[in-house]
Amino acid sequence: MAKAAARYVCQSCGASHPRWSGRCDACGEWNTIVEEAVAESAPKGLSAGRGRKIDLQPMEGESAPAERRHSGIAEFDRVVGGGLVKGSALLIGGDPGIGKSTLVLQVAAALGRFAGAAGTIYISGEEAIEQVRLRARRLGLSQAPVLLAAATSVRDIASTLDAGQPPELAIIDSIQTMYLDNLDSAPGTVAQVRASAAELIRLAKRRGFSLLLVGHVTKEGMIAGPRVLEHMVDTVLYFEGERGHQFRILRAVKNRFGPANEIGVFEMTDAGLMEVPNPSALFLAERHSEVSGATVFAGMEGSRPLLVEIQALLSPSPPGTPRRAVVGWDSSRLAMILAVLETRCGLALGGYDVYLNVAGGLRVGEPAADLAVAAALISSRLARPTPAGTVVFGEIGLGGEVRPVGQIDQRLKEAEKLGFTDALIPPLGGRRKNPASGLRLASIAHLSELVERFGGKESH
Repeated sequence: MAKAAARYVCQSCGASHPRWSGRCDACGEWNTIVEEAVAESAPKGLSAGRGRKIDLQPMEGESAPAERRHSGIAEFDRVVGGGLVKGSALLIGGDPGIGKSTLVLQVAAALGRFAGAAGTIYISGEEAIEQVRLRARRLGLSQAPVLLAAATSVRDIASTLDAGQPPELAIIDSIQTMYLDNLDSAPGTVAQVRASAAELIRLAKRRGFSLLLVGHVTKEGMIAGPRVLEHMVDTVLYFEGERGHQFRILRAVKNRFGPANEIGVFEMTDAGLMEVPNPSALFLAERHSEVSGATVFAGMEGSRPLLVEIQALLSPSPPGTPRRAVVGWDSSRLAMILAVLETRCGLALGGYDVYLNVAGGLRVGEPAADLAVAAALISSRLARPTPAGTVVFGEIGLGGEVRPVGQIDQRLKEAEKLGFTDALIPPLGGRRKNPASGLRLASIAHLSELVERFGGKESH
């Protein structure tokens, strides 16, 4: 009898290998390659039967708008594009203990109040029903009309969801604990995660209910399992936050029914996650304007303007390699800003340890933060505070030039709403000369102009 074929699959990235090895050539991880049986295919492939002809449609035509269901949590609805779309599949990932299960339980309870007793189903593969009830009592949700189950068999879950009236929302916590009994591999492997997700997504689209999958993440912060899992779902959400901060950020990195990079801000309290409708005011609540090295950055997160404080501290370094520590920003971009300040502006920074922090636990990714970071570094180096009531934004090139950024009006309106009076902005160029803002605007064309605004001479 012929031996069953097998392949070796990396459980971190999903890459397939012809033989086992200790290290995956694709992602570089160690001890992640596991042997998996290859499913047998039909002897003659597609030639064994004739397929059904597909009905082709023209590009132009009438399509009904996507029907959405509001969950009752405004920050969650904002991130997913205005509400849950019927038949959509969402994937949410985050670090252990960050609050994923708390968030989805609150979403289930809020939606259940509108949809009725059979409207939301919460299926846990990691906790017993009593554990979920304990969390619900702690959050004050014990009376919420949510149906609970503790199961890991996809066959049983699919049979339950396919029987009778479909729910409005089904939550699977987590997809890595689910398994199909016709696969030999263990739960959590690439084959099981891929096949389990495919079966549940297919059922959700056929029956027209929203499916919310909770996923584990790797040590790099990416969702564990095959990369194809993120391609299969309609929306990918990441729940972020620092353990030492009470703020949590729900970020959409993919959304077929709304804008990507949209964020929702929550505050972790004893009563669960509370919405933060005005995060800019909260991020700036503890700010002291007379401290050198602190600058307010007017940024954009999706369609939402957000003001955060960027803090820099320069400390004399002992002989050797100075330290560069960054929290909430790109360390490579910090190295570039330091090089431009030293080379193009003559500011001596090589003998200092540099510490950079985005206050509040937020992570900033847009290049528009370059000018605010540079202002914080210059302020700390020259020991001169940034002028009170000033916001800063702009992108910096390697020549020291300051380049325009998008959505200037939204940034300035948010700053004006919070009481700021001045703004350091990049040149507008061919754009409108006078943005609709009541702030006093100062255009910075080159980084050397920013150094001059802080006095231009080093403080010894």
